[in-house]
Amino acid sequence: MKRLLAAAGPFYVFAGVMHFVAPKLYEQIMPPWLPAHRELVYASGVAEIVGGAALMHPDAKLRRFGGWFESATMVGVFPANCYMAVNADSYRKVPGGRPALYGRLPLQVLFVAWALAAARR
Repeated sequence: MKRLLAAAGPFYVFAGVMHFVAPKLYEQIMPPWLPAHRELVYASGVAEIVGGAALMHPDAKLRRFGGWFESATMVGVFPANCYMAVNADSYRKVPGGRPALYGRLPLQVLFVAWALAAARR
């Protein structure tokens, strides 16, 4: 269990870095009603990196901040996940199709729980 909790920080840092490596991938899943797609992709990438780095810090207060910050980030990107699920026909290349897109929605709750648990380790 310790290893799983310790992996949260690096996982979120990696996820954040991917926003800069493949920004177009993330832009494609953003709801059209959101402005400044590229800027929001970068901002969410920075948020994931900051949260993940804080989760790796030895100071308990900073780890708690990281857990809550990462959780807020997951809540902030949830509309993009919902948009994908509702508009599954636009995302035919996603393995598993519509069921997978809907199935990943509850996974966001697990990601939040993981970040909060990692913050308490």
